[in-house]
Amino acid sequence: MLERQEKAALAVLVCVVGIVLAAHLLFAAFGQSLVADPYSEEVPDGALVLLEGSIEGIRETSTGGHLILTINGTPVFLPQNVATGLELHENENITLYGIVQTYRGTREVVVSSAGDIRVVK
Repeated sequence: MLERQEKAALAVLVCVVGIVLAAHLLFAAFGQSLVADPYSEEVPDGALVLLEGSIEGIRETSTGGHLILTINGTPVFLPQNVATGLELHENENITLYGIVQTYRGTREVVVSSAGDIRVVK
């Protein structure tokens, strides 16, 4: 009888792990759009935002490797690990998710993953 209970417990454990993994994958794929606010000046620091628009400017930081995009007049910071391998061009339309922060008195959006940036064709 103990063997039967162990099999049942293992089956329940496998089901729970499967459900948690599926929920994680679904949230990673669709979750940001459910919790992100559209970017505006009223959104507080630390908020996850959605920013859509045309790239008005691209420049590299003085320390190199990092990029700063200007989208709809808003600075967007791409750390080196995000910027590496991206092919972005001025006047491209993009959609991105990032965290709002104030850096040296200027509000900006910080992108944490290259997967949070999508070029709109």
